Amino acid sequence: MGAGGRTSVPPPNRKSEADAVKRVPFAKPPFSLSQVKKAIPPHCFQRSVIRSFSYVVYDLTIALCLYYVATHYFHQLPRPLSFLAWPIYWAIQGCILTGVWVVAHECGHHAFSDYQWLDDTVGLVLHSALLVPYFSWKYSHRRHHSNTGSLERDEVFVPKKKSGIEWYSKYLNNPLGRVLTLTVTLTLGWPLYLAFNVSGRPYERFACHFDPYGPIYTDRERLQIYISDAGVLAVCYGLFRLVMAKGLAWVVCVYGVPLLVVNGFLVLITFLQHTHPALPHYDSSEWDWLRGALATVDRDYGILNKVFHNITDTHVAHHLFSTMPHYHAMEATKAIKPILGEYYRFDGTPFYSAMWREARECIYVEPDRSTQSKGVFWYNNKL
Repeated sequence: MGAGGRTSVPPPNRKSEADAVKRVPFAKPPFSLSQVKKAIPPHCFQRSVIRSFSYVVYDLTIALCLYYVATHYFHQLPRPLSFLAWPIYWAIQGCILTGVWVVAHECGHHAFSDYQWLDDTVGLVLHSALLVPYFSWKYSHRRHHSNTGSLERDEVFVPKKKSGIEWYSKYLNNPLGRVLTLTVTLTLGWPLYLAFNVSGRPYERFACHFDPYGPIYTDRERLQIYISDAGVLAVCYGLFRLVMAKGLAWVVCVYGVPLLVVNGFLVLITFLQHTHPALPHYDSSEWDWLRGALATVDRDYGILNKVFHNITDTHVAHHLFSTMPHYHAMEATKAIKPILGEYYRFDGTPFYSAMWREARECIYVEPDRSTQSKGVFWYNNKL
């Protein structure tokens, strides 16, 4: 989608579910990060301002066209068709705006251009428009990349040990409970994470992405947290003025519901990238950066892979080389797979099926009693 006409690289052979959930190796890999990098063509690390902006223009053009059609023509449709048209608009617009979110995510990794000021400017504008505090998320997400797979220091979707799960978990470990849990997670998970650090790393005191003096941030980062808050507040004020001018229902239909779709996909994508029966987690006795970065999985979202700029099916390469532009990630993934071997995991299970399976199978982590590696933890669901 967009400049370059990228397509997803399908797995050589679609594996069975048993193969998909087969555990990846957890021992120190027989290759180094530099060896993996040498396998990638050098041009994959080159960032192009023009090409990066082409994705911004492409996505925003589609979003504006959808907005124009919805606001100028939907009211002319007969009532049964209008009831159908709005949900279609919400779904498509939400997916397109998720692609916009991904481009802003690129800016947070300094993968948009060679100019940090440009990356931060574009990222601040795009993320603020989606009510995301850009710098706040940028810094916490950077720490996630620095500590992926660590039970003590990772920032998001940190699994609980069996001794740490809540008393009510056993009452939710059934189909109805999982539906309820997934519904809450996909609708409220993202704002709850930003505001209350839900599912994030435990801190000594209250942690919030909007708090410049919270434990997530250092003194050097506090001014930029204020800037992030100002960006979100400016957009909130603009939405308030729109509500006054157009009405609450108009703003909810045109902007609010697509934003819910964006937030739902962000949580789902992140959840499935880091939650898988085949992936280990490590405590401080075993964790190292390379093994943690490899404890991620590429997923298949069908045509949405392209809509989401392949953030879904190139996540392993992204964790290894986060400053690489997304439009080179497919080529890089193809290049590193022979080097990574069994350490690379692609799961072609449809994302809706994988979501249900992971919600059922991945309740907590514990060491495998059949091995001597007590610092390596695997998902389990036996309560």
